[in-house]
Amino acid sequence: LDKIDEVFRQLPIVRRELGQVPLVTPTSQIVGIQTVNNVLFDTPNERYKMITAQVKDLCYGLYGKTAIPIDPDVQKKALKGYPRGETPITVRPADVLEPEMEKAKKDVEGLAKDLDDQLIYALYPTTGKRYLKWKYGQEDIPSEVKPKTLEDVKAEEELIKKAKTGQLVEKPKKEVPEQGPGLRTFNVFVDGDYFEVGVEQIGGAPVITSISPAVPQAVPAPPRPTVVPPPPRPAAPSAPAPAAQPAPAPKAAAAPPAGGTVIEAPMPGMIIRFEVGVGASVKEGDVVLILEAMKMENSITSPTSGTVNEIRFKDGDTVQKGDILAVIG
Repeated sequence: LDKIDEVFRQLPIVRRELGQVPLVTPTSQIVGIQTVNNVLFDTPNERYKMITAQVKDLCYGLYGKTAIPIDPDVQKKALKGYPRGETPITVRPADVLEPEMEKAKKDVEGLAKDLDDQLIYALYPTTGKRYLKWKYGQEDIPSEVKPKTLEDVKAEEELIKKAKTGQLVEKPKKEVPEQGPGLRTFNVFVDGDYFEVGVEQIGGAPVITSISPAVPQAVPAPPRPTVVPPPPRPAAPSAPAPAAQPAPAPKAAAAPPAGGTVIEAPMPGMIIRFEVGVGASVKEGDVVLILEAMKMENSITSPTSGTVNEIRFKDGDTVQKGDILAVIG
């Protein structure tokens, strides 16, 4: 969000350079996401450093003729190495599309049960295939995408009711002192519930005075002498006080091998596919994988020439910014 003003400033510039396309779905997303990429990744010496696959399709002509010509420098850069060719088309876009349905049927043979399943895969090859595996029990459904149970919904509704009536009050955090050598532990039983409680004296040792019960005599019995107990025994190491536990530290990413060059995720997203495998030779600038972020596909290239030593994720995995995706040796 600290760069939102720069995104707003660049938005009309990028739109004009891409042919003044209308800001409606899908071209509004194409322009918007490319603008964000420019703000995040461009350098003083290079603009359009990370171009989405959809911008390349637009520059090739797959979205039809634009209102004004696309900037020739942007178009040339976008189409460099483009799989369909580096010369934009002038014909109807549908005329250059190749039939894909037969290939889609073969790809999900044995998994898809009907035409609906085949179309799901054809439209969404990565996420669609994962969904079909969940649907037919070939892969466990991750907890984050499982549907809520009725009990979950009821519990959420109760929390909402309490929040609206002011019954949810955040408890102030108390500083937990360090445990001293005089800590003692006790078992406490309340209405069938069991608690282990740690107790530690603050200050001097306590003075316990015991008073004898009253007796039917004219002269009351003298009080018993004051009993000063010995210093409390240190608690056994196996019974620490139930102090508040700190939040677990985030798991550190595995370190790359010595001499390896890592490819990190430039933004959160989902891996559509790896274009190379372990052991493949790559040159600087070669596409290693396709990362989908904000509905757009981004080509992640190798920063150096070498051999792919490691691939740390698989197709369909969700990654966070800074995750090591691959290691080039």
